[in-house]
Amino acid sequence: MRNVYLDYSATTPVKDEVLQEMIPYFSEKFGNPSSLYDKGLEAKAAVTHAREQVASLIGAQPREVFFTAGGTESDNWVVFGVADKLKDKGNHIITTKVEHHAMLHSCQFLEKHGYDVTYLDIDKDGRIRPEELEAAITEKTILISIMMVNNEIGTVQPIKELAAIAKKHGVLFHTDAVQALGNVPIDVKNLGIDLMSMSSHKIYGPKGSGALYIRRGVRLSNYLHGGAQESGRRAGTENLTGIVGFGKAAELAQKNFDQHVAHCSSLRNHLVERVLAEIPDTFVNGTMEYRHPGNANITFKYIEGEAILLLLNQSGISVSTGSACSSASLEPSHVLSALGVPVEMIHGTVRFTVGDLTTMEDIDYTVDTLKKVVSRLREISSVNTEKGW
Repeated sequence: MRNVYLDYSATTPVKDEVLQEMIPYFSEKFGNPSSLYDKGLEAKAAVTHAREQVASLIGAQPREVFFTAGGTESDNWVVFGVADKLKDKGNHIITTKVEHHAMLHSCQFLEKHGYDVTYLDIDKDGRIRPEELEAAITEKTILISIMMVNNEIGTVQPIKELAAIAKKHGVLFHTDAVQALGNVPIDVKNLGIDLMSMSSHKIYGPKGSGALYIRRGVRLSNYLHGGAQESGRRAGTENLTGIVGFGKAAELAQKNFDQHVAHCSSLRNHLVERVLAEIPDTFVNGTMEYRHPGNANITFKYIEGEAILLLLNQSGISVSTGSACSSASLEPSHVLSALGVPVEMIHGTVRFTVGDLTTMEDIDYTVDTLKKVVSRLREISSVNTEKGW
């Protein structure tokens, strides 16, 4: 049976070049970067090099990159770090209804402790309206956080325009770039970003390693307290192997960027074209113009996405019905709800995300299998096209 992995937005395999870079740091070069003898200095040099690699990918200075355990920690650090540091200035945060739960749940926690949060709507394409952001800013606004690329529908937000509005009003601007890193061009200086979250395992690096970009001059309270690691801003012995792997993955992402985007876009477009042409009563969620190159979020009317997922899995095909972080939830996708997709159709939605190891043969096998699966499910469904929803 063919094995086809189409859930690259959930996680990616560690590339061999990344693994080979990491291996010596498990056993031979295992030193603590805080130690002053040779093995420690060797480890510290590796962390420094990785910091340079990540910084180069996003157009930052190495001293502006702080390693974390992943995107969730980075998001939490921003929310709670800014809230604490600027509590005397104000208690208002602006974000969107389609953020990752790492941001939404953090903001909801702050609401229980006296903070006000504005959750912006999206338009029919899944994008934020800049004028609505500007209208939401008040004298008490201390943070604006808008993700660069949505993890479910792949929509790319107009970050440069949104960040300019924040700067105009003297408000810190953060973006969760976990899905964007390595998939869309990022230059933090050109975009005007103050804070940006990143994760290694979305760009063919190891899990458990991430980073937060903090523009020089931006101050926020520490999220983890203890030792003086990461220039005294993030305590805890560094995840040496994870950081080394993240650095190498960032280097490869920068080197192979154009090839990666062209490859993923071609396969994604072929998938979408075949599905829409050969499977009736289907539609793509979100704009195709401003979109993650590997993302295809498709609704199949009259059937359940979970059933599609399970039957595709029986044929060796791995897909998702939404964010991997909320895959166990029975609640309808908050992203598709914000997009205006009816609840019954939300449950018939599948997310396909392609990557560097995906082939055209994988896509054709998937669509051929998908046609049979959808046809079978619609035949046995108690709801059909004549009855409607």
